[in-house]
Amino acid sequence: MDVTVGADGAYRCWWGVGNKDYESYHDTEWGFPQGDDHRLFEKICLEGFQSGLSWLTILRKRENFRVAFSGFDPGIVSGFTETDVERLLDDAGIVRHRGKIEATINNAKRAVDLAEERGSLAKYFWSYEPPRGDAPTDIPSITDTSTALSKDLKKRGWRFVGPTTAYAFMQAMGLVNDHLEGCFARDAAETAREQFRVASSLQGGQTSEAS
Repeated sequence: MDVTVGADGAYRCWWGVGNKDYESYHDTEWGFPQGDDHRLFEKICLEGFQSGLSWLTILRKRENFRVAFSGFDPGIVSGFTETDVERLLDDAGIVRHRGKIEATINNAKRAVDLAEERGSLAKYFWSYEPPRGDAPTDIPSITDTSTALSKDLKKRGWRFVGPTTAYAFMQAMGLVNDHLEGCFARDAAETAREQFRVASSLQGGQTSEAS
């Protein structure tokens, strides 16, 4: 895989060129570190909803998802009832898949428990940040670390969190920087990751479980 030049003359990862929604997401979100529990929970849920679909489909519905799922606040979503499930199944603004909707409610309950155990979802997820490496020439879909994260989440009762979903989550939330060599966003994402690491260490740091 390679970088591709966009209409603005900037070189981007090949997948981030040719669609304005993808370009904005690639340039400002993907690979940039996220430490907000609601955004982390949102992303791992949306990755589950993406299963079998394109990310562009989910991206274009993201604001609708946020409204439908109360900003992806695990404390609120964990209290959703069958009435909410039926409401969501009638919502044309989201992906109306009962299994994925019910999994999101289940995962919200598991997220509340996990945050209580570890202090925050951020502390848990960032403990799976792997050692930093060189810029990739190819983008993997699964790694040993994502497999370990998936296995632990499933052990805790989470659903729709396979190793491919887990790695897509890690890439998007900045646990890894998979912007390709030559992509203009790579250095910006790496700088943001370093600043995030410094800020996290000042707040008590993260303990990595990944190897």
